[in-house]
Amino acid sequence: MAAENETSNTIAAISTPSGAGGIGVIRMSGPHALTILQQIFQPHDPACSFRSHQLYYGHILVPGISGQKKIVDEVLAVYMRAPSTYTREDVVEIHGHGNFLVLQSILELLLHYPVRLAEPGEFTKRAFLNGRIDLTQAEAVIDLLSARTKKGIEMAQGQLSGRLYDQVDAIRQALMHMRAIVEVAIDFPDEDHEIINHSELTLQLETSVRAPLAVLLRNAEQGKIFREGITVVIAGLPNVGKSSLLNTLLQEERALVTAIPGTTRDTIEEYLDIEGVPVRIVDTAGIRDNAEEVEELGIQRAKRQIGQADLVLFMIDPTKGISAADHELFYSIQHKPVILVANKMDLLPQGLPDLTEFGNHALAQVLISARKQQGITELKQAIFKAVVGNSGQWEEDSCAPNLRHKDALARAYAASNKAIGGLQSRITSDLLAIDLQECLTELDAIVGVTTTEDILDLIFKQFCLGK
Repeated sequence: MAAENETSNTIAAISTPSGAGGIGVIRMSGPHALTILQQIFQPHDPACSFRSHQLYYGHILVPGISGQKKIVDEVLAVYMRAPSTYTREDVVEIHGHGNFLVLQSILELLLHYPVRLAEPGEFTKRAFLNGRIDLTQAEAVIDLLSARTKKGIEMAQGQLSGRLYDQVDAIRQALMHMRAIVEVAIDFPDEDHEIINHSELTLQLETSVRAPLAVLLRNAEQGKIFREGITVVIAGLPNVGKSSLLNTLLQEERALVTAIPGTTRDTIEEYLDIEGVPVRIVDTAGIRDNAEEVEELGIQRAKRQIGQADLVLFMIDPTKGISAADHELFYSIQHKPVILVANKMDLLPQGLPDLTEFGNHALAQVLISARKQQGITELKQAIFKAVVGNSGQWEEDSCAPNLRHKDALARAYAASNKAIGGLQSRITSDLLAIDLQECLTELDAIVGVTTTEDILDLIFKQFCLGK
């Protein structure tokens, strides 16, 4: 499957992040990997035979000025023989001390041999080109590396295990079976009606193609939320408790809290995990009229953040009653999805004032005390439900198509609709075959059967070096 010019050379890269660490790993893949290791690595045991998948202790050596070899680092080295490797090529890993300068020295030494620096994602690209993984699994590696929550990791691991491939391939197999029937009808036009049972084929298309495509498209919408997360902005008048809420959600004193209105003069943002959804939570300056110059800059920035938010937590202080300024601010942001958050419940002797007017436009109303940490669980549940949907859950056996998959799935779904419409209107078999093939081509692109080189380059450039 692999093109000769793609995998005939040996590549190398540092596979651990830059910075200090206990261990740093350099990876080589390609036909010269073992030969090069033998030239730069001096094992502690002179009888070292470099058995596959076994670690060996020794030193990386470089020729010195006087002709004697100089130690670069004390390392563990492992040779892994093809095809039982990540890339299905010969792979060598050198585990040295996690100092970037040391690792860079070893890498520069390797580049004096028939080795070139790996491009971003090239190890995983070779795994795909050599048939060890399909394209959906390759893309799952990106998701696994970039996941911000445990749920994101679980979803990536599910796709890495082949869950998305299996669901897409089941649809592909059904389409190929239908396409074969239609091809026979094309070859024997006089027996077209006997070969194609239009009602039966329509039912098969609906149950085996269109319905599962609809499920995958729905999962793509939720998957995007779990993969990429959302931005939630805390907004309200000054001194209603926005910074206290941020600190309570993060369980740390991230924002300065005082009784003086206008303390927050810039946006403060952090990430938190709400039931598996990565949430970028943004505390903003209290919005009011007649603010002095520096505070006004913070207010303008707050308004920009609200405009970019996926969800707004509109905070009020009901102990002071609902003011005209509260109403004015609320109606200026009601074009966004809003949760009404009434703070300081511990100070309310009579319960909440009438919030009916707000409630008609808010997704939910939550009563909290940021200072006493009351109502925070209910607020998190309201946030989760607002972004995930009415079901409020993610099915454990679901997969999460990404944006590239979603676009292809949408085109495949449209083609399936076309095919069903064609069957119902009794179009000719050759036209029906075109619709079925259009649907199949889109699914082939998802798993990498017909993906163009440009798309492959775009996908693997998203990877970090060394992976």
